[in-house]
Amino acid sequence: MRILNLIDQEDWTSMGSDIKGKIYEGLLEKNAEDTKSGAGQYFTPRPLINIMVQCVQPKPMKTIIDPACGSGGFFLAAYDFLSKQSLDRDEKKFLKDVTFHGNEIVASTRRMCLMNLYLHGIGEIDGEPLIKSSDALISSESNTYDYVLANPPFGKKSSYTVTNEDGEVERDDMSYNRQDFWETTSNKQLNFLQHIKTLLKINGEAAVVLPDNVLFEGGAGEEIRKRLLETTELHTILRLPTGIFYANGVKANVLFFTNKAASKEAQTKDVWIYDYRTNVHHTLKKKPLTEADLQDFVKCYNSHNIYNRKETWSEENPDGRWRKYSYDEIIARDKTSLDIFWIKDQSLTDLDNLPEPDVLAQEIVDNIEAALVSFREIIKDLE
Repeated sequence: MRILNLIDQEDWTSMGSDIKGKIYEGLLEKNAEDTKSGAGQYFTPRPLINIMVQCVQPKPMKTIIDPACGSGGFFLAAYDFLSKQSLDRDEKKFLKDVTFHGNEIVASTRRMCLMNLYLHGIGEIDGEPLIKSSDALISSESNTYDYVLANPPFGKKSSYTVTNEDGEVERDDMSYNRQDFWETTSNKQLNFLQHIKTLLKINGEAAVVLPDNVLFEGGAGEEIRKRLLETTELHTILRLPTGIFYANGVKANVLFFTNKAASKEAQTKDVWIYDYRTNVHHTLKKKPLTEADLQDFVKCYNSHNIYNRKETWSEENPDGRWRKYSYDEIIARDKTSLDIFWIKDQSLTDLDNLPEPDVLAQEIVDNIEAALVSFREIIKDLE
């Protein structure tokens, strides 16, 4: 594996743990750039992870889980955030040994994650592994957690491979029959969303990267969205631009929600949406996403008091990216769709100010690849 060759070239013995960890993380990112190998599937852009942590602002002596943790990027961002605070001895020990939990079913990626954590001073090399190798969706967790930070793997369907009586390999859709799920579906992303809800303590918080289909898909998707709005406070959605993930053609969002106790009334009152997609252009090499790009969102999010927010959108400012929708407005939408946008796409009207040709070409490629993914799913369903 390319990452192992890169690691072997480093002299690890003469470095401190902090330097080792940063070098190792840099090697993982470099390896993720090799899109042909598929390595980028487990690597979420670090600027995005960092702003998600900045918004959630995890507290000491609290637990964090990522049910599809890849190389451990969310853990490291949360660790950096927490370690910069003034912690006493018990809080430092809790941070090192108790805070983080996760699942990663790809064996090589799990090993990378464990090494990544260890090199950053998290866990013990000969202690109980913090990362399970089991499929997180198979069954419910025995524990609940204070925070979920996650970017579940891209790909809509869960499936498994079998060999039939004629010796031919077939792929079947997998549905997880769990009593704690609202709906039974083979849609992997919807299953992860349901699973994440079950992981949270009452008043536990989640920040999760999910593709567009979770916001608008009908059937099970509509029912899951309704139940999510009813049982959690889904207070924020960040619409992400294309061109920031190593997997091409991905259109994704970050959902921020807080689990709530049972109630007769819907727990979600308002959903705040920040559109950082319309008229935004990023590429991995020439214009990668940075934390500075998302600082306006962090400011609008207002972590210190999410109930004291102000819209930047208005009838006088129709291009404002920060807008509020009430629960009643969303429930009245077709299929309870959360796929909401309002800013006019300038590329459709302002032909004199189009993006640079290479950016425009990459956007076209991303859109075509996203469409191909959708068509492949339709073909699978028809078969």
